[in-house]
Order: sequence, then structure tokens, then C-alpha cells
Amino acid sequence: MTAFLRVLAVDDEPPALDELAYLLRTDPRVARVHTAGDATEALRLLRDTDVDAVFLDIRMPGLDGMELARVLRRFARPPAIVFVTAYDDGAVDAFDLGVTDYVRKPVRTERLAESLRRVAEARVIPAQRAALARGEDDPTIPVELAGTTRMLPRSAVRWVEAQGDYARLHTADGSHLVRVPLATLAERWADAGFVRIHRSYLVQLRLIAELRLANSGYVVVVDGTELPVSRRHTRELKDRLVRAAKQDWNR
Repeated sequence: MTAFLRVLAVDDEPPALDELAYLLRTDPRVARVHTAGDATEALRLLRDTDVDAVFLDIRMPGLDGMELARVLRRFARPPAIVFVTAYDDGAVDAFDLGVTDYVRKPVRTERLAESLRRVAEARVIPAQRAALARGEDDPTIPVELAGTTRMLPRSAVRWVEAQGDYARLHTADGSHLVRVPLATLAERWADAGFVRIHRSYLVQLRLIAELRLANSGYVVVVDGTELPVSRRHTRELKDRLVRAAKQDWNR
């Protein structure tokens, strides 16, 4: 099992926080565990750190866990939320917030493992499941993240940028540098809808929002980012976009 989840544990009681962090680190799906002693510290950490899930206590001084969860739900890419508490009177409110799980203290290893399974399914599996539903293969590519190797689904890649003998894979929430030439990815991923638009760029065709003429030539817009289209690829790209649009109209 490959470690890939980044999690944050939040509890105002140091012994409980240490125990929760220890149990999280022992799970093979967890790549990194951050800790915070209260909601303020958690929010300060989350300003500069992306996590997949937050495991938090409910009853804490100041901003409590329920209030923190409401703040987290407003994030552009909200993490999965798992409440870890000694009380069960907040369960109804918790699930109204759409939390992933509600775990009672004392935390058992097997119960925490079930929560992590739910988190992993919520964070990674949907993209793969959607690809499978379309009858597509969705292979993974190993990427390095803070010293840990994570298996990134191809469906998560929005566009690719050449950087010498390397390629930078851009996803919705960041980028990853891999030791694979852009030309190799262009050949391997052509059947998955990736098209070469420039000697330095490869994009997922279905994610192109615009193709327009700019001062220096044509550009495409993917996730709000403008990427240059070289003259030699312009005609082919236009044809591909027209064919894709006609296929959508005929469905």
C-alpha cells in the first residue's frame, strides 16, 4: 500500500494529540502528519500547507471543532473532515456539515483505519472511478512529495510543461516534477486525450476552455492559465477542438 495522504491532527489535550498522531503515522496510507493544539494554530498551518484530511476534536477552547469545520468547508479545496471526540452529541451537526467520519475516543487502531479508508476513497478514487465509468484506463505515475513517493492518477493531470529532460505535471492543486521527457508523455498519453500544443506544453484537450489570438500568437486557457500554442500546432489543435465539439453535439 502506497503512502499518499497528508493529514492534520487537531486536539487541545497534548496526550490525546500525541496518541492520535502516533496512530495516524502507523497507517501505511499516511505520508505525513501535521499537528496543531487548537483551531488558530491549525488555520495558521493550513495557510501554507495543503492536507487531504483534518482529524479534529470538537470541544476545544476558543474556536471549537465544529466552528473550525465550517471554516474549512469554505476553502477552495476543502480537506476531508473527521471528528475525533469523546462525545456523541455532535454527530447530527457533524454530518449536516458533510464530514467524512465521526470517531469516538478512545480511538482504536482498526476504527481509525476505517476512517482513513473513507478519506482515501473520497480524495483519490472518484477521479479513477469516473475514468473507469467512461471505459478508460487510468494509469498512475509516481511523483515525489516531501520525500515520499505518491502514485498520481493520470486523470488528475491538467497540463504538462517541459523542463529539460523532466516534465512538470500540473494538477488542480499543485504540480509535480517527474523524470520523464515531455515527448515520451505525449506519445504515451495521446490516446487519453492529451495533445501537444507547443514544444514545451501538453494539455488535456477536454479541459481547454478557450483558444484565442493574443499579441504573440494563439493561446489556450486551461484552469484560468494561458498557455502558448505554437504556429505548427495551431491548425491541428483547431481541427481537434472542432471534432470534439461535433462529437458532443451528436451525443
